[in-house]
Order: sequence, then C-alpha cells, then structure tokens
Amino acid sequence: MFKNVFRGIKAYGGTFKLIGELGLWKYFGIPILISLITAGGIGFLAYGLSDNIGGLIAKAWVWEWGSQTFRTISDVIGGIIVIAVGLILYKHIIMALSAPFMSPVSEKIEAHLLGQTHQHRNTTFGAQLWRGIRINLRNLFMELFLTVPIIILGFIPVIGFLSSILLFLVQSYYAGFGNMDYTLERHFEVGRSIKFVKSYSGVALGNGMVFMAMLFFPVIGIILVLPLSVTAASTETVKLLKESNSLILSEKHNQIQT
Repeated sequence: MFKNVFRGIKAYGGTFKLIGELGLWKYFGIPILISLITAGGIGFLAYGLSDNIGGLIAKAWVWEWGSQTFRTISDVIGGIIVIAVGLILYKHIIMALSAPFMSPVSEKIEAHLLGQTHQHRNTTFGAQLWRGIRINLRNLFMELFLTVPIIILGFIPVIGFLSSILLFLVQSYYAGFGNMDYTLERHFEVGRSIKFVKSYSGVALGNGMVFMAMLFFPVIGIILVLPLSVTAASTETVKLLKESNSLILSEKHNQIQT
C-alpha cells in the first residue's frame, strides 16, 4: 500500500518535461479556465456561508455560560465543513467537465510510453463527457457518504483532530481515482475501471495527495493542478495496465464487443 502511495507521488517527477515534449499545454487551456471559474464561484459561496453554518451549529448550545467559546468553535467547524464540501464539489465539477479534454492528453501519453497504438474503445466527445459525469457523480456520492461521519468525528474531544487528516485522505483518493479514469476510460467500462482503481488504491491516493496539496497554493495551484496530476496519473496508469497485462485483456474484450 505505502509503496504504491509513493509510486503515485513519484509519478509527478518529470511531468513538466513530458508536457512540453509532447506539446500538451494546448489541451489544458479550457480545463484551466473551468478550474478558475469553478474555484472562484465556490470560494465566493464559501465566504458567505461559513458564518451562517457556524451560527446554526452554535444554536445547539442552549446554555449562557461558554456560549461565546462555543460560537468560536462553531465558526471554525463551519469553516471546515464549507472547505471540505467546497473542495469535493470543485474537484468533481472540474474533473467531469474536463474529461473530453483530458482523454486526448492521456491517449498521447499512452502512445508515447508504449511506442505503439493499442486497440481500445473509440469514444466521442459526448461519450467522454458523459463518462466523466457518471464517474464523478458516483464518486461524489461515495465521498459525501464518507465525509459526513468524518466531520461528526471532529466534534469528539481528543481524537477530533483526526477528522482533518481523514478528510484529506478521502478527498485525495477520489481525486486520484478521477485522474486515473481518463486513461481507463479507453480500455474499460465503468465497472471494470472501479475494480482496477480499487486494486491500485495506493497509486490513486498518492496521486490525489499531491492534487489536494496543490490546491493550498492560491491561483498557481488551481492553474497547474490538472496538467500535472493528469499527466502523472496517465503515465502511472499506463504502466499499471501493462504490468497487469490488462492492455491485452482490454483489447480482447473490445474485439469481442465489436
């Protein structure tokens, strides 16, 4: 597990060089614009909602003594909730809408690494967009399902600090999941892609950890997060497909389908 996490992180090495070598920057223009607009919109909403959520939480404290302290704590918790949900929404929105632009990037990286073009599923712009929406809606609900109890954990004294760590890890996994699927989309149907990512969950986690860490850098992180994370995930996913002989299996499966 830890070996695969490190592998997912290590894949970021050389991403700038590979993007320049293959002339991939032109594919990232629209996704970067989507990322900036989405981040700006969610940031604006978060700024206005954090105090409101904090106020709602504070109403749970019905006693006069300690009310000010609890209100301060409530504002902090409200901020954490807004940030957590905001990052979840941001991540899945940009990944879903960017799918048709990221698939060609992944395909060029695959051709570069393998030195040949393997047979894979032919998909259209619309099919890639719909696949991105399906995967990210599925992951959104799964992530929210896990996030709720983790946020509740934050209210428990002593161990509450674990909440932030677990939130980061959950968000990282699903970020890496989405990045890996840009490559898997050409080889597997949704169900097989989910099983594949679960088999290499450490790689997804490692890729997503860097993805999430980049978002803590204003503007520049939002601009570079997709180009670097998608490139890193694509190179590593192609290697995993080759190592597990899944490229051969997917070719046979697609031949049967046609």
